[in-house]
Amino acid sequence: MRRPAAYAICGTPRSGSTLLCRLLAATGVAGRPESFFHQESFADYVRRWNLPPPKAPGDAGFDRAFLAAMRREGAGDTGVFGLRIMWPSVVDAAERLGGAGPADFPARFEAGFGPAVFVHLSRLDKLAQAISLLRARQSGLWHLAADGTVIEGVERPSPVAYDGAQIGALVEELETHNAAWTGLCADARIEPLRLTYEALTADPRSALAAILSALGRDPDLAAAAQVGTARMAARTSRLWASRFRQEAAR
Repeated sequence: MRRPAAYAICGTPRSGSTLLCRLLAATGVAGRPESFFHQESFADYVRRWNLPPPKAPGDAGFDRAFLAAMRREGAGDTGVFGLRIMWPSVVDAAERLGGAGPADFPARFEAGFGPAVFVHLSRLDKLAQAISLLRARQSGLWHLAADGTVIEGVERPSPVAYDGAQIGALVEELETHNAAWTGLCADARIEPLRLTYEALTADPRSALAAILSALGRDPDLAAAAQVGTARMAARTSRLWASRFRQEAAR
């Protein structure tokens, strides 16, 4: 079996993927994973990589240039390409890689980047995940570094407000997207490396070591890893969860 040359962290928002990506990048041997197929970030990547914009939807020349730049950015000088991808981005990813739909993504990803490890990152507590996602969307603050500085989002967060209907809808959406990843891996006969938010945040170095080992890299490098993000759970989240459960029970 050939040594993996790439990996894809297949997840859902607020499942610990930013922490995991920062840990992997910090090792210096496992690429620099980002959400390269995230539609809202697409224009930023085009500007960052100084690419001419696509001439039309499905511009094959542009897609080749975009993928080449993405390969350089996501691998750096480590020899391993890293990608973070959420379910809504799978269709675009598959098409840019030359496929026709989500079912083609695993095979097209390996065809483009080499033998790959697929990491299925999920969060067991979907209610806490939905609340975290709603608070991030409302506040505009997504991630904090371990020292409390902002990694992603606004410096002055907007006020947040409880919305039971939105929380319920997000729980269903997150469950649907997580199940879609499970189904895709099963259909493609892939046995992914399965990680949970709960295990990752409880013991980040063990999770990192598991991925490094799967990539054929030295898992002992995880021992020196520094946790690069702060947990953002707050009393507000706990109160919202309690209120949601009470409302659901009525």
